[in-house]
Amino acid sequence: MRTKGLGAVLLLAGAAWAGGAAAQGVPVSVLAGNCVGCHGVDGVSRGPAAPSIAGMSKVYFVNAMLSYKYGKDLEKIEAAAKKLKIDPDDVEGHERLATVMDRMAKGYSDEEIGVLADYFAGKRMASAIQAFDTALAAKGKRVHEDACEKCHENGGRKGDGSGTLAGQWMPYLNHSLTDFRAGHRAMPKKMRANMKDLTDKDFEALVHFYASQK
Repeated sequence: MRTKGLGAVLLLAGAAWAGGAAAQGVPVSVLAGNCVGCHGVDGVSRGPAAPSIAGMSKVYFVNAMLSYKYGKDLEKIEAAAKKLKIDPDDVEGHERLATVMDRMAKGYSDEEIGVLADYFAGKRMASAIQAFDTALAAKGKRVHEDACEKCHENGGRKGDGSGTLAGQWMPYLNHSLTDFRAGHRAMPKKMRANMKDLTDKDFEALVHFYASQK
């Protein structure tokens, strides 16, 4: 998600405040308030540009935030993962596209990122209400089972080191898949191998399948 103008200034100011606030014992619900503008109350997104983070795997949340914070510095990422009792083998250091998120992440300590990960992991995901094509969703189900289910379990609802796909907004899913395919966003090795033979139609079907999941 790209945020411009006054909104970006306010978000960055919130991130800077958050780091100092947590150190003074401010409740995690207040820290998480900095995420509401894009990811919604309790991490349930109400807009198509940002994903829901409610119910997200702690490992995935931490990996994403540390990647935003440290980029390709795998040494720092692995050290932070160890502090948060996450297996360093479960994190991959890579730079994510520059958005407000890389600056937001730098406003939190590693410990605060861990606290936020636990907070959102404990929230309940609610699927976006949106139209989808049932025939494409049926095809997408088959593609998912062949290429994605091993990591994105239960129809894209769960995966310890994987993001939640089921019920996410279709524009967000399209945008993310486009970034992966264009090389703007690094793919995990297993994902790269599974996606290499998929066609444009397969990706379109996957998006409709995930949109159909409740």
